Amino acid sequence: MNSAQDIQPPVAEKIPKELTIHGDKRIDNYYWLNDPENPKVIDYLKAENAYLDTIMAPEKKLRSKLFEEMKARIKETDQSVPYLKNGYYYYSRYEAGKEYPIFCRKKGSLEAAEQVILNVNELAAGHAYCHVAGINVSPDAKLLAYAIDTVSRRRYTIKVKNLETNELLPDNIPDATPASAWAADNKTLFYTKKDTVTLRSCKVLRHQLGDSNDKEIYNETDETYDVSVRKTKSGQYIVIESESTLSSESRIVDANKPTEAFRIFQPRTKDMLYSIEHRDDKFYIVTNWDALNFRLMQTPLAQTSRQNWKELIPNRSDVLLQGMEIFKDFMVLAERKDGLTRLRVIDEKKHQEKFIPFSETTYTVSIGTNREMDSKELRYNYTSLITPSSVYDYNMETGNSELKRQEEVLGGYDPKDYATERLFATASDGTKIPISIVYKKTFEKNGKNPLLLYGYGSYGYSMDVEFDSDLVSLLDRGFAYAIAHIRGGQEMGRQWYEDGKLFKKKNTFTDFIACAEYLVQQHYTDTSHLYAMGGSAGGLLMGAVVNMKPNLFHGVIAQVPFVDVVTTMLDESIPLTTGEFDEWGNPKNKDSYDYMKSYSPYDNVQRVNYPNMLVTTGLHDSQVQYYEPAKWVAKLREMKTDHNLLLLHTNMEAGHGGASGRYKALEEVALEYSFLLKLEGK
Repeated sequence: MNSAQDIQPPVAEKIPKELTIHGDKRIDNYYWLNDPENPKVIDYLKAENAYLDTIMAPEKKLRSKLFEEMKARIKETDQSVPYLKNGYYYYSRYEAGKEYPIFCRKKGSLEAAEQVILNVNELAAGHAYCHVAGINVSPDAKLLAYAIDTVSRRRYTIKVKNLETNELLPDNIPDATPASAWAADNKTLFYTKKDTVTLRSCKVLRHQLGDSNDKEIYNETDETYDVSVRKTKSGQYIVIESESTLSSESRIVDANKPTEAFRIFQPRTKDMLYSIEHRDDKFYIVTNWDALNFRLMQTPLAQTSRQNWKELIPNRSDVLLQGMEIFKDFMVLAERKDGLTRLRVIDEKKHQEKFIPFSETTYTVSIGTNREMDSKELRYNYTSLITPSSVYDYNMETGNSELKRQEEVLGGYDPKDYATERLFATASDGTKIPISIVYKKTFEKNGKNPLLLYGYGSYGYSMDVEFDSDLVSLLDRGFAYAIAHIRGGQEMGRQWYEDGKLFKKKNTFTDFIACAEYLVQQHYTDTSHLYAMGGSAGGLLMGAVVNMKPNLFHGVIAQVPFVDVVTTMLDESIPLTTGEFDEWGNPKNKDSYDYMKSYSPYDNVQRVNYPNMLVTTGLHDSQVQYYEPAKWVAKLREMKTDHNLLLLHTNMEAGHGGASGRYKALEEVALEYSFLLKLEGK
């Protein structure tokens, strides 16, 4: 193995910047790195990339082998399961050797001739990055609205294509989010506009085809809220949704009367979230109003304020209501109990209900694409750590599930060769923390084998298990892979989230440490073979745990890590900052400032031995700015007392999600896996 001692890493210049608030002075020697227009910044990032390339040069063959191996498992001509909408079957497919999807449809029958409605490979020509989203066909099926981003800054341009002539209309809507909503007239399009500095989606506009003078319908002036626009499944209402972390508000207008004023469904109320759907003469509402784990309500069309809401499904202390899917005669609820997802199917004519049964100890099920209201078939998605992503159609009358498609894993993958378990570690306060783990059946629990532990734990996002064909490359080389379902997510209900944010944020970090220590105690691995990985807010987790327990892990991968918490949350010009005060706190308040500073990874770098670390970022990242990881690495280089590897990789062409192509993204995974295998001497 190359030693970092033999090859000198880049040394970032120290230019002290004094940051003072609440009478507390911080000196940031690397603040200057936050200027991407400064050639010295770009030179530094390139120098770090060159250093990584030199250190990882002995693994060049391994990286190439991993890439080819992972690529070989992907079915090059893959196709999604078609779904029916307004008489057309819609699907996407890939062609051999192509990076991007092709969106298609067939009229009336799957035997009909294929119509390509959008080939993203053609749009991506000449661009290092390309992402297309918001595919939205007009009610008469003649027009396609779609959104494209070729920078990876999540500033999309919405375009409109005539599906009868294949011509692009002159309509061009920049600085938008991907989602849009067609009115019933097939010529009015509602969309959301982004603030070009903060990238917050803050305005809803109405666009008439052929008219460049779009009318502003709504401006969300509260900087802690984002707005979005959509159409109800029934097609009857356009909905504007304003949402912050802890409260929301909807506005509605009849899709047949797009020039009328939107009316507020229920005014925003502190700590109250709600989402709506429509059927016949009622609206249905999922809300946490007086319901920690959410409940289901209904209300008449003309009386939408909450005093008119009638409860259908009450709050339950042990079940989290996550969402619903409405059909003509059925309702399906997505729920979570004991950390596992489940689907509850209610036959409203027969007044009967049942749960779709699943046999694995740890799995994930979710509602799929169901565009038709008058259907007896529920499409749902199923996966686990060993079961490839599967799409089923469930007959809500007979209770039979039919497998429509399972992700095909080429190269001889057999789920019977692998095992999964659900474990529980005990946190420092006695709370039981679930762990999902997978390994090859030849894996021995003798404390001598490598294990990669993944965590996130923020925003109430649950890290549910799913199949990842790339992971087979690690499992087949003797690794176990585990997910720590720590607080800050929502795996065990809404309280799980409440107990992992604001002034309870440190529970997220101590939970992860407890999971890691438990896996060592149970001889799944030991500290010389234990690795950790997390991205974005999970990168914050990585930074916090290496400060708290620097000797626990042999190696850490921090992907696009949010590590300069205090400075970022004080800068309201940075995208996403103001909307996150309910998650982290507002450091303009001294108590929040003090608490955030006590765990912020960048502010707590110490003169100690740190584990081997690989840190990744994207130059155009709109969520965690590239300079956070860059500054963190520079400070770690200055402070750490070990000779372990510390590598920074900046994707100079991409943003938060990394590379856009299906194969290009594998190069980043191959780098991460080769880093782990290098440390294992494999």
